[in-house]
Amino acid sequence: MLRDGLREHGHAVAVASDGQDGLSLATEHEFDLILLDVLLPGVNGYSVATALRSRAATLRERPFILMLTACDAEDQIIQGLECGADDYLTKPFSFLELLARIQATTRPRMLIHRSAVDLDLDPFKQCAYRGSRQIALTPAEFRLLECLVRGAGQIVTRAALIASVWGRGHAATRGNVDTLINALRNKIDLPFPSRLIHTVRGVGYRLCGGPAAPDRARI
Repeated sequence: MLRDGLREHGHAVAVASDGQDGLSLATEHEFDLILLDVLLPGVNGYSVATALRSRAATLRERPFILMLTACDAEDQIIQGLECGADDYLTKPFSFLELLARIQATTRPRMLIHRSAVDLDLDPFKQCAYRGSRQIALTPAEFRLLECLVRGAGQIVTRAALIASVWGRGHAATRGNVDTLINALRNKIDLPFPSRLIHTVRGVGYRLCGGPAAPDRARI
C-alpha cells in the first residue's frame, strides 16, 4: 500500500523484504530517503540505521532515514534517533502526514537552484519562486510542476504527469495535461523573458533553462 501510494504521488520506490535486503539496496543504489521499519526479519531497523551511519563516508550522499514503526515507547524512539534516523513516525499513522514529512525531509533536493534555471519550489507554501517573485499555484499546478522539477532536463511523459497530478488509473486525457501546462506556462513562463517549460512533440514536456533539445526522444 505504501509503495503504490508513494508512486501515485510521483516517487520512485524500491521495496526490501527484510533488513539485510534493505541494507544491500541502500549501499548499492542512491536514495533520497529510506522508510525503515524496526521489527524486520533478520537484521532489525536499528542495526540497519547504525550500519548506514557507519558507512556514510563511503556514500556520495547519505539518504535521510525516516523510521516508520509500531515501536512507540519513548526509549525506542530515542534509540532510533540515536542509531541514525532523521525522523520517527509511529503506527498507526496518517498517509497525508507521511507525505508531508517526506516533503519536509527531501525539500532541499526538490529545489532547482536559481543558478541553473531560476526556479524554486516550496512544498510547504505550495508555491514557486522565479527570481525574487513568488508565484501562487493551485494544488494540481504544483503537483505538475513538481513532477517536471524532479525530471529537470529530461523528458517527462504525459502519462507520468497524469500519474503525478491525478493518480494512476485516472481517466485524465492528453487534453487535461495540455490545459494544465498552458495554465502553468502563463504563470511560470509568460511574465519572464525566457521559457522553462518546453514541449517535446508526441512525447511530453521538458523543464530546462535553455532552448529545448532536438526532438529525438522515443518511448
